[in-house]
Amino acid sequence: MISIRPATIDDAPLLATMIRELAEYERLLDEARATAEDLARDGFGADPKFRSMIAEVDGQAAGYSLLFRTYSTFRGSAGLFLEDIYIRPQFRRMGIGKAFFAHITEICVREGYSSLRWEVLDWNAPAIDFYRKLGAVFLDEWKVMSLTGDALKAVAMKF
Repeated sequence: MISIRPATIDDAPLLATMIRELAEYERLLDEARATAEDLARDGFGADPKFRSMIAEVDGQAAGYSLLFRTYSTFRGSAGLFLEDIYIRPQFRRMGIGKAFFAHITEICVREGYSSLRWEVLDWNAPAIDFYRKLGAVFLDEWKVMSLTGDALKAVAMKF
């Protein structure tokens, strides 16, 4: 049986492990630096930066999702950003993705969020097909931008 529960601070090591598994699947393992300590500090302290859920199948950790709040100035309302959704390989095709989306969208509706957004790698055809079946649409006119590391520091130092 599939169950989805909120992650707790005790899940920080499990989350760190599954984040590395996701990074390996996405061919980005060299970028996965988050530690259990980082996750415990940022997700479960006085000012949580994210919320996370753990999917379990018969008591075994099957995957996780991680969300944080956003705000749309055009809509004048808050939304949620789905940073990660990951299902371990041995648990795929069991309905866990649908269960996660049902749970997450229920949170959006119940808490008054106007949107749910996420990103998907362009080569991840199974995920893209799944998201399209949910009714999700690509925002093709928008391109994701990012400043990190030395580039972030360099801009901060200029001003």
